[in-house]
Amino acid sequence: MLADDEHLIRGALAALLALEDDLQVVAEAGSGPEALAMALAHRPDVAVLDLQMPGADGVAVATSLRSRLPGCRTMIVTSHGRPGHLKRALEAGVRGFVPKTVSAQRLAEIIRSVHAGNRYVDPELAADAISAGDSPLTVREAEVLEYAENGAPVAEIAERAALSPGTVRNYLSSATAKLSAENRHAAARIARARGWL
Repeated sequence: MLADDEHLIRGALAALLALEDDLQVVAEAGSGPEALAMALAHRPDVAVLDLQMPGADGVAVATSLRSRLPGCRTMIVTSHGRPGHLKRALEAGVRGFVPKTVSAQRLAEIIRSVHAGNRYVDPELAADAISAGDSPLTVREAEVLEYAENGAPVAEIAERAALSPGTVRNYLSSATAKLSAENRHAAARIARARGWL
């Protein structure tokens, strides 16, 4: 199964994989919820998921498939291979993590390998993840930073996160200090760039 919200990329990939004698694309999806529904309906051996899709990202879909369709192996194909994304994907049981710059032939080889029970992580993405280290942010700090990323005021963040404004300020202050940022907006940019949001 292929899931990517960019129709041209998904269609081209499906056409290229159809040229492989031993691979068959049984379903395609353009969003996270559609990917989950298609996987449950068609029960693919391998789900190739784009990292960033509307509704739910590839890691969220992989997490759901892990419990709801344990026989389906998952892979992430992304143009946003940040270290935090790789860590989240591995924690979700993803067996393959590759950049969209990979050739169709190489992707077919990786799909076969993942289907056989192996794991494949692009070496460059793995090296970046090791050098970046783990996120210093707590789950709540990351959550409020993500809300702050688009310029939401403290009162709005507090309402969305079901926290008091004072607690939101404390989380934002702590996250800003941990990332050595000048303000919460800079902290959000730093965390996003490192794949921690």
